[in-house]
Amino acid sequence: MKESLGPKTIVYPTPVFVVGTYDKEGKPNAMTAAWGGICCSKPPCVAVSLRKATYTYWNIVEREAFTINIPSEAHLRVADYFGMASGKTEDKMATAGLQPVKSNLVDAPYIEEFLLVLECKLLHTVEIGLHTQFIGEILDVKADTSVLDEKGTPDIEKVKAVLFAPESRKYYGIGEFLGDAFSIGKGIKSA
Repeated sequence: MKESLGPKTIVYPTPVFVVGTYDKEGKPNAMTAAWGGICCSKPPCVAVSLRKATYTYWNIVEREAFTINIPSEAHLRVADYFGMASGKTEDKMATAGLQPVKSNLVDAPYIEEFLLVLECKLLHTVEIGLHTQFIGEILDVKADTSVLDEKGTPDIEKVKAVLFAPESRKYYGIGEFLGDAFSIGKGIKSA
């Protein structure tokens, strides 16, 4: 039996994204956001939803670009801080001791210490309600060589990305490997 919980922002897993932008003066900023994910395969796109009250929102509107920096477990403390402080009043990168890197593809910085980064140009803006969804076309994915497998693909177990549980407001690591996609379901339906 299922119990109704009402309309809530619960979906598992919820990624932890650190959104990199420049402000009007060119100061790098980073903000943690959990409302996002891949939204198109061709062109490759990622979406992130932000409130107008955030500094990052206006930076994306102004610069029409952003980066998605995937924090590893090692950078969870910094990612949490990026979600609590405001770039309006703090230089969050300097306070965290991280190095912003100017993208050569988009008008936004990425974080050198983060192992996986998506560089995005703003493609669409969708007003939803309290949040606005920014859809960015992924122009490049940068991965630290330490997280690549033998095929040159980022290995989720090496990236050690972090997940967020919205209702309980807790962070989690990636769980165990369960099986290969488009394979473990074979045999359920006979051909």
